[in-house]
Amino acid sequence: MTELRGLHLHVDCASGAAGDMVLAALIDLGVPVAAIGDALDAVGAGRGRLRVERVMKRGIAAVDVKVDTSKKIGGIGHGHGHGHGDHDHGHDHGHDHGLDHDHVHYAGIRATINGAKLAPGVRDRALDIFDRLARAEAKLHGTTVDDVVFHEVGAIDSIVDIVGTAAALAWMAPASASCAAIAMGHGELHCAHGVLPVPAPAALEILREAGGVMTDGGVPHELCTPTGAAILAHVVTAWTPAPTGAPRAIGWGAGDRELADRANVVRVTAIARAQAHTDEVWQIEANLDDMTAELCGAATEAIMAAGALDVWWAAITMKKGRPAWTLSALATMAQRAAVIDAILRETTTIGVRFAPRERFVLARELVTVTTPYGAIAVKVARDGDAVRNVAPEYDACVAAARAHGVAVKRVLAAAIAAYESTHA
Repeated sequence: MTELRGLHLHVDCASGAAGDMVLAALIDLGVPVAAIGDALDAVGAGRGRLRVERVMKRGIAAVDVKVDTSKKIGGIGHGHGHGHGDHDHGHDHGHDHGLDHDHVHYAGIRATINGAKLAPGVRDRALDIFDRLARAEAKLHGTTVDDVVFHEVGAIDSIVDIVGTAAALAWMAPASASCAAIAMGHGELHCAHGVLPVPAPAALEILREAGGVMTDGGVPHELCTPTGAAILAHVVTAWTPAPTGAPRAIGWGAGDRELADRANVVRVTAIARAQAHTDEVWQIEANLDDMTAELCGAATEAIMAAGALDVWWAAITMKKGRPAWTLSALATMAQRAAVIDAILRETTTIGVRFAPRERFVLARELVTVTTPYGAIAVKVARDGDAVRNVAPEYDACVAAARAHGVAVKRVLAAAIAAYESTHA
């Protein structure tokens, strides 16, 4: 399934996100379990800890991932004391991380990952995700990253979820990834630290650091775990709705909790975004010396309605010094006849000339941004991953300017600023 590699990933988190849910969605998307198992073997967790099965979540067929935490992972430093990192409270695994468990230092986890025979892409992704978790915990508890400790059961969960997800992402090698917002939930959660507010403090800090976008979700439970937040913070390159493109595969990952009003799932869609390309079009022309400006405008509208890609007029001087116009239109082969018919019908010419033209076209997509004047569609032109041009849709800017009593140029500037602030 190598056709899944190098695509754009869009993650839908209406039910939140947890480490096992994202991993399960990637498996459902088409990532081979064997590629994940190889990475788990390399860090000493063992592929046998991963239990993968298909389940139904309120009518949605999804993959469910469970982690066997009954055996320790060798080679990781242990200690005792106050534990940080009470990850994945109830949303995906539901373990009771009490203070009577052994604790695993993050320094030991990092040493294990660094010393494992992992592909560099897997190692780098896993360390980045774990570093995000550790930085959040260190800030919350007023300690250093090296001193952060995880309860052992939670550490095993996290190692399997994070290393497994890192391996899945390395296999897919996505060109980019997006997520509009993560549902976080509300209420209280109970853990070794006592009663804490939802969103989970570490998950909230991870999103803050990453510039992520959150929403409540309307559910009185913890929906986004710290591990889920760290994975998304690592992979998401734009906190926006899904881009324009062709969906190639869809994966659903299940969480354990049954939610009253929705399927408890994460959805990941692999999207083939439009690419810059070269194609052939036809340039159709006619010279006219007896058309009024009013007729020129009407003809332009009719020619565009016939399927022309573009229409333009150029002032020329014809024989005997007469001022005139050259009418030009671009059309695909499929629309060439209709465009010629519109020109002959709507103008005074008695003939046209046409010739093939090659053109190089940047990939384009519409992205909606939020401005003080409302939502504005912005056309983004790309050459691969490089953005070459950003242009707000003019008609939308005019309508917004009229509605708010401001100059159009202010709306245009606000739309470009909103795009740059969310796609930096």
